[in-house]
Amino acid sequence: MNFTRPALTRPLLSIDVMLLVLGVAVARPAHAQRDSTVIVMLGTGNPRPDPSAMGPATAIVVGNRTFLFDAGVGVTRQMTAAKLPSPSIAGVFFTHLHSDHTLGYPDLILTTWTFGRHTPLEVYGPHGLTAMTNAIYEAWKEDIDVRTNGLEHNSRGGYRVDTHEISPGVVYDSAGVRITAIPVLHGSWKEAFGYRIDTPARSIVISGDTRPAPALEAAARGVDVLIHEVHPESMATSPPPNADADWARYLREFHTSDVELGKLAAAAKPKLLVLYHFSGRATAEQSVIATIHAQGYTGRVVAAKDLDRF
Repeated sequence: MNFTRPALTRPLLSIDVMLLVLGVAVARPAHAQRDSTVIVMLGTGNPRPDPSAMGPATAIVVGNRTFLFDAGVGVTRQMTAAKLPSPSIAGVFFTHLHSDHTLGYPDLILTTWTFGRHTPLEVYGPHGLTAMTNAIYEAWKEDIDVRTNGLEHNSRGGYRVDTHEISPGVVYDSAGVRITAIPVLHGSWKEAFGYRIDTPARSIVISGDTRPAPALEAAARGVDVLIHEVHPESMATSPPPNADADWARYLREFHTSDVELGKLAAAAKPKLLVLYHFSGRATAEQSVIATIHAQGYTGRVVAAKDLDRF
């Protein structure tokens, strides 16, 4: 299922309320080219192993640059399926360091190096990212030694990553693409982020994992696309078999229900709402969309599948 969108014919507006929340000024470079902007849903799943839904990973492709948000299981294979070459990666941005969002990180580091990368990946995310990266180097140190000093002759040091441990605000601004980290509320995680991506053609917000977050709602007001996690409200009131006593509390504190997302979308009014990290999708997709509309959101809602393009 593919979706296309014509390029806008007027400049994007700045982030109105978000400026007040984060104190960030948004200025579009005068020289920015109106490159095409395409969203590729590389992985739309969650921690449950599902062969049809890889781990969370979203690519925003602007011209010949790819901006990757999270790196769940299968990320490099999905990039290959989407025909996104690894040299096009201009930056990797982690929403938080939960395993389902980062299990593909060693794959991203090592596989891109094995197949030709020789310059550092630029990787952005919460504090703890550098320690995680160093632990990957250590865990795969023998692999790195063999590939470097053995018959494969991989580029020495080409596996390296430049990590940027970030705070809320603008974290990337180059050649017409501005990326703003938005503080979100993901249970007991000390740091978790959504991201707003402003390109010469489109404005996009990615929620990451979060319960309803005021800063995210503010950043998403009037955007072209809001990509947001969701679960049916019924999952809290009718927990799955073997759920423990804290299941409903966990959902309330860590994630966003269809009722809550409908209210957020009705307030923010994105032009398109894309659902991902969808818990309970197999039985609830249409009812979740109906529930979101019932809260007053009148825009288009799509439950994303892996490799969908918007």
